[in-house]
Amino acid sequence: MSEQTDSRFGFVNFAETWNGRLAMLGILVGLATELLTGQGILGQIGLG
Repeated sequence: MSEQTDSRFGFVNFAETWNGRLAMLGILVGLATELLTGQGILGQIGLG
């Protein structure tokens, strides 16, 4: 009998799913901010 524990860290489906969701959310927020302000992301933080 071996006990198997499901890890939620590292390259597992759970972590990769949330990583993808948060990346999509970040891109959406970045694009919305760019549309509302008229400046790119680099311009907003003073680098552009």
